[in-house]
Amino acid sequence: MPESSRDNAVKDTFHSDALVERSAVDLRSLIGAKEISPVELLEACIGRIETVNPFINAVTATCFERARNEARVAEQAVLKGEPLGLLHGLPLGVKDLEPTAGLLTTFGSPAFRGHVPDHDIELVARLRRAGAIVAAKTNVPEMGAGANTRNPVWGATGNPFNPNLNAGGSSGGSAAALACDMLPVCTGSDTGGSLRIPASKCGIVGFRPSPGVIPSVRKLLGWTPLSVVGPMGRSVEDACLQMAATAGMHAGDPLSYPLDPLAFLRPHAAELGRLRVAYTTDFGVCDVDPDIRSTLASKIAAMRHLFARCDEVQFDLGDVHRCFDVLRAEAFVAGMRDAYEKNPESLGVNPRANYEMGAAMSLLDAAWAQSEQTRILQKFQRTFAEYDLVLSPTTPVSPFPWTQPHARTIDGKEQTNYYRWLALTYLVTLTTHPAMSLPCGTDSKGMPFGLQVVGPFRGDLQVLEASLALEKAFAVDPMLRRPRPDLTALVMPEPRLDSIVSAPRPDAERNVDASNSGNASVV
Repeated sequence: MPESSRDNAVKDTFHSDALVERSAVDLRSLIGAKEISPVELLEACIGRIETVNPFINAVTATCFERARNEARVAEQAVLKGEPLGLLHGLPLGVKDLEPTAGLLTTFGSPAFRGHVPDHDIELVARLRRAGAIVAAKTNVPEMGAGANTRNPVWGATGNPFNPNLNAGGSSGGSAAALACDMLPVCTGSDTGGSLRIPASKCGIVGFRPSPGVIPSVRKLLGWTPLSVVGPMGRSVEDACLQMAATAGMHAGDPLSYPLDPLAFLRPHAAELGRLRVAYTTDFGVCDVDPDIRSTLASKIAAMRHLFARCDEVQFDLGDVHRCFDVLRAEAFVAGMRDAYEKNPESLGVNPRANYEMGAAMSLLDAAWAQSEQTRILQKFQRTFAEYDLVLSPTTPVSPFPWTQPHARTIDGKEQTNYYRWLALTYLVTLTTHPAMSLPCGTDSKGMPFGLQVVGPFRGDLQVLEASLALEKAFAVDPMLRRPRPDLTALVMPEPRLDSIVSAPRPDAERNVDASNSGNASVV
C-alpha cells in the first residue's frame, strides 16, 4: 500500500474507533448537528462487531443490510431538516428474548432455532419509533434462565476483560456489546438480576426500573412485579436516554401507568452532600465471598466523605430465598407449560428445573409467597424511613469461568440451586424498589465491580439522579471510576465460546425468511 493510502487507512481506523467509543448521548447530538451521518456510525459499529465479536460472542443474529438501508433513510431525514426522534440514527442491539420483526429471535433455545417474528414487541417498537436502527440481537442464556450467558444455539458470551470468564446474564450479550463499544444502545431485562449482574461484570450501567415504568408485555403473568425491562448503557445519561424513549403506559402491561417519559431525559445530578446513605454487604441473608466484602469496604471508605451520612445497617427481611423460589417458579410454569407437556426434553436443564419446581408446588405455597413478598416490602421501608439510598455489591463473586454453569459455592458455602448466588439482586427484586448497577472500579482480581444503588419505593428518578452524581464523582478517582477493557489484548478463549452449541449454528439462508428478514445473518 502506498504511504499515503496506508496513512489514510490508519486515520480511518482511528476515526471509527473514536466514533464508536462516544456515548449514545454524544452520538445523537452529533447526528442532529449534522457532524456525523447515521450511515457513518453504523459502518463504524459493524466494523467493531466484525473485529471484536469473534473474541467474546456477544452479538448473535444481525441484519446489517436492512440497517444500512434504514441508516440512509435516517441520513436523508437529517439533511432535510425533518423532526428527529430521541434515538435517531443510533444502532441498536436487542436482547434475544425480545421478539424482533424480520430478525432471527431464538431465546437461546433449539426449539426456536428458525424463529423469525413478523412484528416487534412493544419495547423494540418504541425504540424504533424513537429512531433507533436495529442492527443485531444480543446473546442470552437459554430462555433467559440463569446469570451465565451460554446456550446450545449460539454458545457462550465471554467477559470483555477476560473472554475465558463469564459476562453475567441473562442480558450478558447486551452488556458485553456495550462494554466493547460494538453498539451505543442495547436492551436488557431483569427478574432476579438479569440486567444488573451482567452490567456489574462487564463494567457498564444497568438500571432496573420500578415495575410498570417501562411496559413489559412479554410476561404472561401480567400482574407480577418480578419481571421488568430496562436500559443498559455506558453511562447513566445513556440509560436515561433509553428510559425517555421507552417509558410510559401500555395496556400490554397492566402494571404500567401514565407518566412523563421525558422526565427521565436529562435528570439533574443529586447533591451527594445532602444524601443519607446506608450500606450492607449481604442484607443479612446473602452469601458473599470475602474478597467482595473487602472490596466493598474499601469502596465505601473511598466515597463515604461524599455523603451527609454513610452508615452500615442491618436487615431482617424474612425468608427471601423461599419467597423468590416460589414466585420465580410460578412464572416459569405459566410460560413453559405447553412446551413441557409437549416434550420436556425440548427445555434446557435450567428452564426444565424451574418448571418442575413450580409444578410440584401448591396453592398454599403460592399464597404464602405472595404474603411474604408483601411483608418483605413492608420491612424494607424501615430502612428508607431514615436513609435515601442503600448501597451493596451487585454480585457476591468475581466473574468465574463461563464453562462453570453457575457459582456452586460462595465463601465455602454450597449454593442450593443454580440461581441462589443471585440473592443480592433478587432480594431487591422482591421489594420492587428501583435499583442501579453502577461501575465502581475493579475488585481484587482486576475485574469490574458493580455497586448496587437501591432507591426508595417508586423512586426511579431519585436513583438516576444519585447515580449521575456518583458517576461524576467516581470519574476523578482511579479506584472508583468505570474500568474499560483493553480490546487490543483480547485473545481467543479456551475452549471456544461456541463449544457448547448442540448442533450447527443457525444459517441465515436456511432458517430466516429472506422476504422479510432484511438479509439477516449471523456472526
